[in-house]
Amino acid sequence: MGAFVISKRYNDEYKFVFTSRKGKVVFTSLSYELKFECEEDIERFKADIESANFLKFKSSSGKFYFKLMLGGNHFATSRKYTTSLRLQKGIDEIVRYGSLSETLDFSSNDFVFID
Repeated sequence: MGAFVISKRYNDEYKFVFTSRKGKVVFTSLSYELKFECEEDIERFKADIESANFLKFKSSSGKFYFKLMLGGNHFATSRKYTTSLRLQKGIDEIVRYGSLSETLDFSSNDFVFID
């Protein structure tokens, strides 16, 4: 199952990513000034996942990506995929596991990475 991971950007704003079961980033949210706004949007997305729209694009370099729309508003942008099939697999993973995924908070500096 995937996970929503909250973290801070370099400009001290918050964002979240949705990671796949294998730990790869599937999409990245827009920026949020406050952490609770980030948390609220994750919960809103989980509740309204059926109404999400995925607008598919192809970059000038030939990579595929999607913009996730929720309630008619741009919500997040996916990573770049090498094929349209992999893009569709990313979308399928969101639809299948998004509402069940846990939320992890890595926005504070209180954690330590251990090698």
